[in-house]
Amino acid sequence: MKGIIFNLLEEAVIDQFGDGVWDDLLQASGASGSYTSLGSYPDAEAVALVGAAATALDKPAADILRWFGQAAMPRFVERYPALFAPHQNARDFLLALNTIIHPEVHKLYPGAVCPHFRYQSAEADRLQLGYTSPRRLCALAEGLILGAAAHYGEMVSVSQSACMHEGARACALEVRWVS
Repeated sequence: MKGIIFNLLEEAVIDQFGDGVWDDLLQASGASGSYTSLGSYPDAEAVALVGAAATALDKPAADILRWFGQAAMPRFVERYPALFAPHQNARDFLLALNTIIHPEVHKLYPGAVCPHFRYQSAEADRLQLGYTSPRRLCALAEGLILGAAAHYGEMVSVSQSACMHEGARACALEVRWVS
C-alpha cells in the first residue's frame, strides 16, 4: 500500500483524536509509523492499524475504514485539486474513477493498486457500482464516496447488496442521492 494512505490515516487520527492516540495505535499494531508518501508498505501494516483502532474504539473495522474514507477525502481534494475541479458533482467524479482518476493516481504513485469499478446507472438519484480489489476495502470505498459527495455539497447514502467479505466475487454498492 502506498505511503500516502498511511500519511492520510495519521493526519485523520491526529486531527480527530490527538498525537497520543496515533502513537498508541502504532504501538498496539506493531506498525513502523515511518511512511513516505511515495513509499510502498505491506498491506498487513494498514490492516493492523485499522484493527488496533477498531479494538481501541470498540467498533467494527469496517466502521473505521468508512470514517477514514470520509476523513481522507478533504485531504485528497487539498492535495490534488486538479482531480476534482473538472467534475461538477459526485456522480461525474465517481464515473471518472477508472478512466481519469485512477490513471492519474498511477502517474503520481507508480505501482499503486487501485480498485476497479463497474457502473450501472439507474435513475438520476441512484448509481450502482461494482467494486473489485484484491484488498477488499469496500468499506473504505464507501467512506470515500460519502466524502466525495460532501465535497460537492451533496448528501448520499451508500448500501451494499453483495460483498466480497461474504463470498461475493465483487461488492455491489448502491449510491442514492438524498434530497
